[in-house]
Amino acid sequence: MNAALPSTMLQAPKPPVPPRAVIFDLDGVITDTAQYHFHAWQRLAVSLGLPFDEAFNETLKGIDRMGSLERILARGTRVYTPQQKLALARQKNEHYIALISTMDASQLLPGALDALCAVRGAGLRIGLASASRNAALVLTRLGITRCFDHVVEVEDIERPKPDPEIFLTAAQRLGVRPVQCIGVEDAAAGVAAIKAAGMWAVGIGDAAVLAQADEVIPGLHRFDIARYL
Repeated sequence: MNAALPSTMLQAPKPPVPPRAVIFDLDGVITDTAQYHFHAWQRLAVSLGLPFDEAFNETLKGIDRMGSLERILARGTRVYTPQQKLALARQKNEHYIALISTMDASQLLPGALDALCAVRGAGLRIGLASASRNAALVLTRLGITRCFDHVVEVEDIERPKPDPEIFLTAAQRLGVRPVQCIGVEDAAAGVAAIKAAGMWAVGIGDAAVLAQADEVIPGLHRFDIARYL
């Protein structure tokens, strides 16, 4: 009877169908704008007399702007009209834009540019599926807009993550079937959206948090597109 192979020698899992496209999330995958979201939301919460710390900020990961605002406001007792909520969301966004306008290519996460170049070099299509309404600005500041064939932002869809709409829309625009796509996400809501879309899910971060992912890696510096082909 053969001895079991060491875990480092076991074959890593692969998608059931060779991929034709990779669809990336933005925040926490290609760059980390979490600090900017944190400061912008914290500033708004403090102005409203509401508690806001880094632990609570983590619960907003992968949630769109209005969804995040609703969670923040739920920590207080005041009732806001829809118009007031829109004004508060605009206030947060104005501060956030001012912060991300200082970004540059040095704020790409390790391995991000190499991963994008490797996917392109392998002849695959590249999409972005971001819950941010400012994804285009962030890509411009990072100098990587040209790396993407299509960008789908939350304003392009009706139902945010964990609904699969944003990933299905990206696949449609890329001209590939969902099963031919790899989705890359750092948030549980994003991974759930990828799986609901029928795609192979690569999680970035904590395997315990991203348990629904098909595999989890620490960052794009460990993303090897050649392994999937």
